[in-house]
Amino acid sequence: MITFFGASLTSMKIKVPSVLVFILLGIVLAGQLSHNDHIHEAAEIGIVFLFFIVGLEFPLIRMMDVGRRIWPAGLLDVALNFGVPMAFATWLGLDLLSGFIIGSVGYATSSSITVKMLEEEKRLANPESEFILGLLIFEDLVAPLLVTFIAATQGGGEMTAGFAGLLTLKIVLFVAGAVLIAFFGFRRMSVFVGRHIQKDFMPLFAAGIALGYAGLALWLGLSEILGAFLAGVMLSETGKAHDLEQLFMPLRNIMLPFFFFWFGTTVTLGEGVPMPILLGLCVVWAVAGKLLTGYFGGRISGLTPKIAARAGLSLVARGEFSAIIASLAAPQLRIFSGVYVIVTAMIGVFLFQKAPAYANHLHEWKKRRKAAKTGQSA
Repeated sequence: MITFFGASLTSMKIKVPSVLVFILLGIVLAGQLSHNDHIHEAAEIGIVFLFFIVGLEFPLIRMMDVGRRIWPAGLLDVALNFGVPMAFATWLGLDLLSGFIIGSVGYATSSSITVKMLEEEKRLANPESEFILGLLIFEDLVAPLLVTFIAATQGGGEMTAGFAGLLTLKIVLFVAGAVLIAFFGFRRMSVFVGRHIQKDFMPLFAAGIALGYAGLALWLGLSEILGAFLAGVMLSETGKAHDLEQLFMPLRNIMLPFFFFWFGTTVTLGEGVPMPILLGLCVVWAVAGKLLTGYFGGRISGLTPKIAARAGLSLVARGEFSAIIASLAAPQLRIFSGVYVIVTAMIGVFLFQKAPAYANHLHEWKKRRKAAKTGQSA
């Protein structure tokens, strides 16, 4: 814990996301701690708590509202940042499952890095922030489904049409069960939760729901991440999601560093970086795909070209979701994904800081180009 405190303090001082510092710390200490079961168990609890808190932010009404407003940009994001990396991987000879994993690793922008940068750069009031946050929320909804598909294949299933159809049916039934429990169960507990929110047994109650539904998901052959997310959605229907989140946040902050540290211990670079050509393609597309998503998705959502460009430049950083998905991969893909996460997060932080200036330069260049064309036609 003291080591994690020192790492977190260091990340704040040098203005580097703490996620990266924890991963790098794990890589450095991989030789001593690479097969520590206790760290792995703590890491899994940390991920369950993370997605439980994410779920608390999504009452059913808000989930439907976000989907309705952001779906065109969200689908463009899936096509460009999941579909294209997956196509790269299969084009270079990887099997369908490995391509699916690489596409999933490349898909989601880091919510923690992006929100923190919006706060630090004082851009939360900017017009692109609502679009960025909406797209992050859409990704938060898609990511548990991607994890569930990958986790289900770890039990020996192959990525066939029949397997995917059966898995989809299980997910639909599992989600429908959570919606029914939320609507007919937890909505009626709002008075109970509000009355006892400050009692010392409420963290036990919330943790029990999170771990219990996550365990049920595992028992059904699904991902504990999907179960934890849906547990948060169910409890959000009590109307006390903010209070529960504040109550539960210290537990998450204690346990989550174990995941990123454990992930770092699984990334061993002794034999070099695997598949360098694919890695280079994916890193370049990590920038290009998010720029296109932010620009065209922003334009669809009503942003001006300049503001849409600023949004695209702010979406490049990958982080926690990519690391979570990578942790389910085979060792070689895990090393590949670990390097990808670190490189894209650093590029993403740099581009986020430079986004206003670069967007201004792009806007001025387009104005000069338009003026030159007008002059030629005249």
